[in-house]
Amino acid sequence: MRCLAIDIGGTKIAVALVENQLISQRQQIVTPQDHDGSGMRQVLKDIVQQYQGKFDYIAVASTGIINQGILTALNPKNLGGLAHFPLYDNLASVSKKPIFLLNDVQAAAFAEYQHEDQSAVKNFVFITVSTGVGGGIIQNGHLLTEPNGVAGHIGHTLADPNEVMCGCGRRGCVEAVASGRAIEAVSSQWDNPCSPKEVFERFRQNDEKATALVERSAKAIANLIANLRISLDTQKIVIGGSVGLAEGYLPLVEKYLKKQPYFYRCPLRTAQFGGDAGLIGAAAWGEYNFHHKNTK
Repeated sequence: MRCLAIDIGGTKIAVALVENQLISQRQQIVTPQDHDGSGMRQVLKDIVQQYQGKFDYIAVASTGIINQGILTALNPKNLGGLAHFPLYDNLASVSKKPIFLLNDVQAAAFAEYQHEDQSAVKNFVFITVSTGVGGGIIQNGHLLTEPNGVAGHIGHTLADPNEVMCGCGRRGCVEAVASGRAIEAVSSQWDNPCSPKEVFERFRQNDEKATALVERSAKAIANLIANLRISLDTQKIVIGGSVGLAEGYLPLVEKYLKKQPYFYRCPLRTAQFGGDAGLIGAAAWGEYNFHHKNTK
């Protein structure tokens, strides 16, 4: 089956045709930043028209929360200020094909889970450490997406109640400590300010301030993993995202995780699908549901 896969991020939208996990006709456009949704409506209409006649169903992976076809977010900044967008209805108005929607990190989790021995690994989590921090949870072999679409928003679990305020309105979330945005909030205030990418370059050069900042992030993620392990009996965790995949980051997370007691530790690996995980995962999730459930 041919899928029109759409991956909506806070700054970019990736689009492609996906069939048997193979991507073709991929393109990338800038995410509209108008808060009233008019730009997003037009972009979705243009995408569907451009690929008309080439797909059997539409699958969307998006940052934020998708509940009853509505796209919103705990932290609207991650959606360019878009807070309540009728995603399903907008797509249904321009296409009669089946439509499937899920969170982008949930989609990535579903994609990465295809690499596991599913008879042995039933409890699995994908964590992205990028602009924000998010997760996708496989429990007893099933991706958690219901009933309200919030499963996997693990970046908004507590890291430290004395830390900075998160964009969701809660103080001390993991995202407010470990994400690329959290790193930049600190590094942009230095006497010699720099981007998160430059922070990692300085970290690899053993710069003291950069190392402390990266370690702060890695400790928060290691504690998050320990919490997932002890609360969900998680058997395997995959780390992705621009921060999570940065050279030297995963070994730091593993170092801090090894300091935890035995029952808090969990095997880790890096993500294998990279930037296409949302597209591939959404397509696979859509096809699975096409065969197992009604459209909406």
